[in-house]
Amino acid sequence: MLFGRNRKNPIAIADKKVVDWTYATCGYCSTGCAIEVGKNSEGKVVASRGVGGADVNRGKLCLKGMYEHELFEATGRGDTPLLRSHIRQDFQPAQWDTALDHMASEIKRIQQAYGRDAFAVVSTGQILTEEFYTLGKLTRGLIGTNNYDGNTTLCMASAVSGYKRSFGSDGPPGCYGDFEHTHCLLAWGSNLPEQHPIIYWRLKEAMEKRKFPLIVVDPRVTMLAQFADIHLPVRPGTDLVLQNALMHVILEEGLEDKDYIEANTSGIEELRAEVAKWDPTTAYKVCGIDEDTIRNVARLYAKAPSAMHIWTMGINQSTHGSDGVVGINNLSLLTGNIGKPGGTALSITGQCNAMGTREWSSCSGLPGYRALENPDHREEIGKFWNVDPGFFPTKRGLFQTDIFPAIETGQIKGMWLVATNPITSMPNTARIRKTLEKLEFLVVQDAYVDMETTQYAHLYLPAAVWAEKEGTFTNTERRVNMVRKVTAPRGDSKSDLDIFNLLAKRFDPGQKVQFPETPAGVFDEMRELSRGRAMDISGMDHDLIEQARGIQWPYTESQRNSDDPPPVGGVRLYTQPGSFHHPDGRAKLIALPFIDNNERPDEQYPFWLNSGRLVEHFHTRTRTGKVGNNNKFSPIPFMEINPDAAATLGIRHQEYVRCVSRRGDAIVMAMLTQRVPRDMVFIPFHFFDCVNRLTLGLLDPHSRQPAFKQSAVRIETIVDQIGAARISRERRTY
Repeated sequence: MLFGRNRKNPIAIADKKVVDWTYATCGYCSTGCAIEVGKNSEGKVVASRGVGGADVNRGKLCLKGMYEHELFEATGRGDTPLLRSHIRQDFQPAQWDTALDHMASEIKRIQQAYGRDAFAVVSTGQILTEEFYTLGKLTRGLIGTNNYDGNTTLCMASAVSGYKRSFGSDGPPGCYGDFEHTHCLLAWGSNLPEQHPIIYWRLKEAMEKRKFPLIVVDPRVTMLAQFADIHLPVRPGTDLVLQNALMHVILEEGLEDKDYIEANTSGIEELRAEVAKWDPTTAYKVCGIDEDTIRNVARLYAKAPSAMHIWTMGINQSTHGSDGVVGINNLSLLTGNIGKPGGTALSITGQCNAMGTREWSSCSGLPGYRALENPDHREEIGKFWNVDPGFFPTKRGLFQTDIFPAIETGQIKGMWLVATNPITSMPNTARIRKTLEKLEFLVVQDAYVDMETTQYAHLYLPAAVWAEKEGTFTNTERRVNMVRKVTAPRGDSKSDLDIFNLLAKRFDPGQKVQFPETPAGVFDEMRELSRGRAMDISGMDHDLIEQARGIQWPYTESQRNSDDPPPVGGVRLYTQPGSFHHPDGRAKLIALPFIDNNERPDEQYPFWLNSGRLVEHFHTRTRTGKVGNNNKFSPIPFMEINPDAAATLGIRHQEYVRCVSRRGDAIVMAMLTQRVPRDMVFIPFHFFDCVNRLTLGLLDPHSRQPAFKQSAVRIETIVDQIGAARISRERRTY
């Protein structure tokens, strides 16, 4: 044993005196970590820990999960309904009956005066799946508006659209276990160590056991890019050109999987004709990746026995985000890398239950991946819900990003926001402010009364947070996992499920449409509606899900009856020929011309503006901004800028500067770093009244997702540093 100066101080972990641990699933990102929340002998929530027996995280948690228990006592929670007749007036406390009666009355008034679709509902990726399903039943079956969407349009719509175009259905085909089998990984616009740390740990562990090349495509030198074998600093908005060039090399050199293509796909000739235009020399002039590197990456990928892609917002948040996802799918299909261990195209989902809203919310159709355009689906759901199928629209309504312009033009007069904060999350903040002021009636339903968008609300409904309620989440790899109720909702707040059920009675006093009162009862309805569908969960129930620490769909009743514990669901999709969801059973190879419609840097605005997330924060900081052990790492908005660019502009490290676009300006602290090239700056998107004052938000034509990451700015120095610091502090929170 070593003594004296060489002896290390032992790490002491405070004993929180936990006497009771409750099982849950983390409510932040889409990783789906199993977590236990601890209470002491006084019933106070005091600790969080990872669940060792859960396959997803195997006992580990990231910084956000470690302190998630602090959310229950965080400041800014709402605990009573608040009502006012005008946004210039002060809120007044109200009873739930008064608040919900008024809400129902206003919705009916607006619909009677302007039409059913004049009232819009915008949901989230944050509530429980049982709540999504219930909100969908209420909105589609009783309220009847077709302008109903989720804030997942801002993060996952391009992945959904791309999967549907290529495979005929939504649903990520792979799983985290594919890291343990792949021989090559391409990561497109994904910074796992900060976006999804536990998924990164799974990847890193797999690479340590069995080395394989990691290739990162990202214009910024992210943390993942620093760990990569090859970093491709592609020009913003040109991923599709790089994808076409990779396919050009694969087809030119005969590296494609001809047998797989013949058995499983259609469209190869059209694809071949399009990518023929994108030889590596031509592509280099557009995407900035040199010819030799393109050829080397194409060969590494195509010659690997199995190869996989992952991606996040770097692909999705683009004017051609959907095409970028289809391009990834094309590469996978061209090389036979779908439906086999280590071979997949795996979108890394954003929010904890973005998959739940895709599957069950009825935002884009009807529950269980059913389509409004399909009369058989409308008939089936109408019969199940006891709703006239003629009440349903025959196609989906406006996306979230189209709902706000429809408010500007007067088509929409009222809106209900559920656990979403568009005043911070939507592009072009100034425009969104003016848009919200036009509404005759805005309802904000959220756990936090100080959420920024509440300042424009006529009615605030206090909702329970995360594990103050019970139900399921679905994670990135289609794993359904359980959230058990840890503690009662704060004050007079209610679970989202209870709020939806209470409002339903105002639209259906005779209760012709049944709304189960318990999460387990709702899940039973979902099980029945899932039978025979792509995302069959008929073999699951809440207790089995908790026992198994999560089950991937599909998991049928017959699987449950035949399986020995632990239950194993659908690890991968499309494992058999003819199993795709297009009518012919084949996947589509889709030719993708490159259309450059981005806002580009010019003489007046010479910098690309890039945005993204930080490991310590989540989305609009509604929660992490209130947790000291998260917020202390990044309490104020900042901007990464290249030292050479900063020197040219006369900017010193940690000075405040003004970042200006054609839409507005933002004051941020300049952080000098080589992580960004000389013609680019990076600003985290978490901060209120900051980066989205600058963003343009052109929309992808297929997914209607905004292009947050392709716009142009200039940087101005500020003489009054004290005043700039004050403005930055004032803007960081409402």
